[in-house]
Formats: sequence, structure tokens, C-alpha cells
Amino acid sequence: MRVRLWGTLLAPALCLTLVPTAAAAQAADTLQRAAAPAPLERLFDNRAVSEPSDPASADFDGAGNSLSARDLAAAGWAPGRVLTLDAARLRWPRTAAGRPDNVRADGQTVRLCGRGDALSLLVAATGGTVTGSGTIRYRDGSRSTYRLTAPDWRTGPPATAAVALPHINTPGGQRAERARLYAVSVPVVRGREVAAVVLPADPGPRADLHVFAAAVRDNGAGWTTGWATATGGYAQRGPWRDQTLRLVVHTGAGGPRARIRLANTFAAAPVRFGAASVAVRGADGGAGAARKPVPLTFGGRRSVQIPAGSQAYSDPVPFAVPAGRDLLVSLHLPGTVTAAPVHAGAQQASYVSTPGSGDRTGDVSGAAYPGTLTGWPFLTGVEVAGGPGTVVTLGDSITDGSLSTPGTNRRWPDVLAGRLQAQHGLPRYGVANSGIDANRVLTDRYPGDGVSPVTGGVSALHRLERDVLAQPSARTVVVFEGTNDIRAGTPVHEVVAGLRAIARRAHERGLRAVAATITPCEGFADCSAEVDARRNALNAAIRGRGAGFDAVLDFDAVLRDPRHPQRLLPAYDSGDHLHPGDAGLRALGESVDLRALVAAP
Repeated sequence: MRVRLWGTLLAPALCLTLVPTAAAAQAADTLQRAAAPAPLERLFDNRAVSEPSDPASADFDGAGNSLSARDLAAAGWAPGRVLTLDAARLRWPRTAAGRPDNVRADGQTVRLCGRGDALSLLVAATGGTVTGSGTIRYRDGSRSTYRLTAPDWRTGPPATAAVALPHINTPGGQRAERARLYAVSVPVVRGREVAAVVLPADPGPRADLHVFAAAVRDNGAGWTTGWATATGGYAQRGPWRDQTLRLVVHTGAGGPRARIRLANTFAAAPVRFGAASVAVRGADGGAGAARKPVPLTFGGRRSVQIPAGSQAYSDPVPFAVPAGRDLLVSLHLPGTVTAAPVHAGAQQASYVSTPGSGDRTGDVSGAAYPGTLTGWPFLTGVEVAGGPGTVVTLGDSITDGSLSTPGTNRRWPDVLAGRLQAQHGLPRYGVANSGIDANRVLTDRYPGDGVSPVTGGVSALHRLERDVLAQPSARTVVVFEGTNDIRAGTPVHEVVAGLRAIARRAHERGLRAVAATITPCEGFADCSAEVDARRNALNAAIRGRGAGFDAVLDFDAVLRDPRHPQRLLPAYDSGDHLHPGDAGLRALGESVDLRALVAAP
């Protein structure tokens, strides 16, 4: 039996309503649907956060356990802080520890507003993972339904957590056990203005779905990807002490204004940037800029602190981004940084100033940058104003460009980006490269929590929201993954089911979904005849549209040796028999039928 406080919904009366029977439940549901939408904070009926010294002030799960206010503060999740999670701006409740800070979902109607591609909610479940359905109401009177899953705050997957906290407050004192919160998103009808969301019904007497924040995500309307990468893990780096990183990135699309996206993904603590800038790289190809770097601000300020797990977008600046050119994005780290979210397989040298050299983001010369970096820490995107939107390439090491010539931008998504910009008959999309070396469709290589030398990313399914659906104005996703799954022995039907789930989720958000067949690898250490049989079975499912995609790119046919189809054509082989070299990557990029990337009008 559960006691529900309905007074917050049906003001001015305050009463306790018992819900022991189906009739009573139906009556309560009728009352709720008749109620006017209310701001989420007015519906708060649960206390999730306590100080370690006063654990009795909160009871998140019905057993007296709660989140630690001290841990939240250490992560940068202060009361009232706006957190950018998967491109959505969600405000952590303003309330102090021991006060109501979340609502247990039971069909309440929450007032919202905005247009976008998704509704994002900051949630966690108690009593086990909870799945439920609800309704989104629009200003024009129409409605759409959604279904969401909230993982359990103690046992949910670390790979998809927005933040992981190191302790749980219990009636007997603080316990060293992970607590997790999750940002989940559900589709809305594009172009319609959201008016309210009806939360899922009470899942039952042993579980609760808790909602801390909700917002409509605009998904970068009016912005296109100039350059992007995907975070593969949280690794030891530096240590950097009052130094400036100068990161080299290569644009696909260009535009008249720019902004950058920084991410503190997988982190346990906030990170502070003292300053940032962007410039076109100089002709010498080193760390020098072609002209004075343009300073960037964040909410009007030069510095920005990014909470654990969150992102930050710079303010737009009038900076003409040329297509097909190298940019220098400079980031000053005023404190000491020993670990960072990173994309390890950059195939591009970047630069770092000497320890204690301070803010060198404004330097034209590269003289202050004697050190080099081999990955991209923190920076996940450069976005340009205007343009028709973004094609996202979701893949593994072949999409990442492993074993291509460093510093030459010969990844197949680079070739694709150049082709899109060179033509005028179709939309000139930007290309976001979301390939990660060693990535899999189904299995997390990086565990999703903590400092680790593994930078193969969480699974494609677990990172789909962040690395595809939340990319600016995403229009199409090209999925070229599965090699690492079948080499690891994953059954083909499971990989097909994973690809089908990617296609379904892309379609729910209005994206076109395109799949590429898996290329041969005979001669690589673990590419046995059994692996090749699984590869052919997977490709048959992809070619037969069994995975539910809108179009297929036959990369297998492009790269295989016609006289020995189990292996790469020698001219396209990098030498390890798994990864194509520069010529093979160019062949992939040039083989893409650009019309396959564009949805029919």
C-alpha cells in the first residue's frame, strides 16, 4: 500500500489519499488528469539528498537511504546548477539537502515549453529499473506518447549514467557504494511547441521512478557540425599544471559563426577552463595561427567550470570557419589536471604549453607550445552556424581512421565530408565522426566509470544518445560497426538485434538510418574462418534490410579482393589485414552514394 500526497496537485486542499483498490486508483487518476499542468518543482514529493551528518533528513528509496549532498557538491552539482547533458539544459533542483527535490512519477502533468527534437529528463529509479509510458501535450492540442526506462540508482549501468557518486547515506552512516543518476530522452514531434508532459504511472508498490528535472532539447537548431569526435574513455593525462592545450582539428563544413563544445564525460569532479580561443591554423602546419585567435566566452565569461558528466557550449562568435581547413582550439587549464575524457585515436598531433606558462590561448605564434598530444581531451565539437544539418558516422577503428597517415585527414568520413561540400545538388551536410577505435555495438570496452587506460568507449547502443542523437541538427546516421563484436564471438543474431535497436531509435528521432556492410579481415590474428562466416551472416542480414535500415552501403564489396573475398584487396590493406590504409579509406569515402544520405521529401 502506498500513500500519495495529492495536495501539491490539487490546491488549495491538502489531503492524503490511500490507493488500496482499483476504484480508488481510477479516481485518483481522473483527478490528476483534470488538474492543470504544474511546474515540476511544485510536484516534488520525495527527499533524495541528505548531508552525511543528517541522513535521516532524506529517504530516497523507502529504506532510509539517500544521495550525499557533499558528493553532489564535489561533482559540481550544486543546488540550482544548470547541467548540459546530451545537449539538453537540465537544472538540478534548487532545494537544500533534506528538502523535497524530486517527484515520484504517478501520472502527474508537468508544465513545460519549447520546440525541439527530444524531451530530456533527469531520473533514477529505486527498487529496480523502471520502464513506463507517458504523454507529451503540445500547444496546438495534439499529443504524442513516449516510453522511457529509468535505471536503478544503485545497480544501473555505469555506461549511461550522467553522474556517479562515491557514497550512499544510510540510517547507519555513510557507505562507500556508487550512486548514479541518469539523463534519458524521448522523442517529441519536431516543429510543435511542447506544453506539458504527463509522467508515467506508478510502477507498483516496490519501485519508484524519480524525476529531478525535465526540459525540451532543441538539438542545435540552426547549427551544423564543422568537426566532431566521440569520447572513448576517462584516462590519465598530463598532469597539466596551469597550461594551455592547443588542439588541431580539421573541418568538413564551414560557416560564418562558430561555437565549440567541451565535455567532462565520465568524470567524477568538475574541471575549470580559464580561457579558450579558436583560430585557423597557420600555413606552416605547426602550432602557429594564421591570425590572432578569436577569444571564446561561456555565458559571457572567459572562464567556465564544467560539472562532472556535463558539457559546455561556448557563446557563438563571428568567426568565419573555412571548409576543409585545420583549426586550432586552445584551452587554458588554470589548475592541475591529471585525468581527462579523451578521444585517444586522433591520428593528429596537437600541442601543449610548458607547465606554469598560464593562458596562451591568444598567442599567434606556436613558440609557447613545445609539447605534443596524441589525442583530443575535452573537446568534442566545433559547430558552425547555418547549413542543412549533420550526418553522423557511428563506427569503430576503421571509421576512426586507425592506421591512416597521421596529420593528413584521410579518414573515410573526411573524404565523405569533402565530397558533400564540393557538390551542390544535395544538402551540403557537415559530418560528425563518431568512430572510436575498438568500439563494439553491444559491449562496453571502457566500463563507463573511473580512470582507465581503456579508451574503446562504451557500446554504440549506450553512446547513441550522446554521440548521434544529440549532435547538432542530426539528419542521418551511418552505422559501420560489428567487426569487433563478431571477432569477440558475439552471436550474429544479437549483433543484428543491436543494429536494429539503433535504427529504431534513430527513426524515432526522425533521422535517416544507413548501414554499411562489414569488411573482410583474413590474415589478422583472430580473423578465423568462423569469424568470416559470422561476418557473411551479418552482412546478409544488413543487405537484406533485416536490421531495419533505410539504405545500405556495401563497404565489403568495395574493399574485398574479388579473387579472395575473405581478405582485403592488397592495394587497400594497411598491412595488418584488418584496417584499410589511405587508399582503402578513400575508396570507402568515394563509394558512398550521397543520395542514400538524404531522406526522400
